[in-house]
Amino acid sequence: MEPGAAELYDQALLGILQHVGNVQDFLRVLFGFLYRKTDFYRLLRHPSDRMGFPPGAAQALVLQVFTAFEHMARQDDEKRRKELEEKARRKEAEEAEATAAEQEPVPAPGQEVEVGPGADSGGLPGPRGAGLEVAPGSEEAEPPGAQAGAAELPEEPPALPKRQEQFQRNPDSYNGAVRENYTWSQDYTDLELKVPVPKHVVKGRQVSVALSSSSIRVAVLEEDGEHVLMEGKFTHKVNTESSLWSLEPGKCVLVSLSKVGEYWWSAVLEGEEHIDIDKINKERSMATVDEEEHAVLDRLTFDYHQKLQGKPQSHELKVHEMLKKGWDAEGSPFRGQRFDPAMFNISPGAVQF
Repeated sequence: MEPGAAELYDQALLGILQHVGNVQDFLRVLFGFLYRKTDFYRLLRHPSDRMGFPPGAAQALVLQVFTAFEHMARQDDEKRRKELEEKARRKEAEEAEATAAEQEPVPAPGQEVEVGPGADSGGLPGPRGAGLEVAPGSEEAEPPGAQAGAAELPEEPPALPKRQEQFQRNPDSYNGAVRENYTWSQDYTDLELKVPVPKHVVKGRQVSVALSSSSIRVAVLEEDGEHVLMEGKFTHKVNTESSLWSLEPGKCVLVSLSKVGEYWWSAVLEGEEHIDIDKINKERSMATVDEEEHAVLDRLTFDYHQKLQGKPQSHELKVHEMLKKGWDAEGSPFRGQRFDPAMFNISPGAVQF
């Protein structure tokens, strides 16, 4: 594949996926295209045939491509597992260092400490100890460092986290990020935004949230006017009918957004820095899977374990049940004999689930 082609194809395929709404229909579109516009499903039956594939070749081709990407997915899982193990080791090391720092001895109350010249016998300087000049008319000299302390600038806010590993440790930015004026997280179907508000903002009427399928604007209504906290266009569409917002008094505006398509976002607003979606947890929560998909996943899990044990898979068992009914039927050449499923070679496509 040429450089940049993947991104070009992604945009086209993403549009299809957003339109149909689920993976099964997406695959129907792809294979429907191969059926209508190519010779993908045409079989080569005679030496003179010039179009089509030998029997089983098209299915093998699909399986080959699927297996290649399955191998890549397993490599990604292994990489993620190693990263988690490394993160756990670093965390243990940091905790050990913190524990060691806490155990360092500190002077107890009343314990003598060594001070510089001018200290009295108790180790503390007198009110007008040697080495300190008192200006005429002043009652007491300013303690050393007082002026420096008064001129100190306020502490700068802590730096925002930058790495995805840091985002993953915070539930508010899990699979998302921390931005200057809000944090966001996501799962397979939804996003959650937390926009901090001043402590005095405690009622919903003090907040204005304008939400459309392609943009958002969050503001606080102050006496001197409207103060915008967050504003921009979404990188993808959202379903406004399933989205909502609420105010946690004095803390934040919580915005729950429902994705139009089931895919991972790399940024919430256009123009923002994108996260590396290869470093997030892409495991799909079972809570987002409907009953039909649950049934398919259960069947695939069953087939996997059956295959490992060398036992018939679900499609074979279903055909076996149908064959048994005709095995001893009137006129069957097998009547009276023990049913032997090994006599049949059953492909997964032989049964419609």
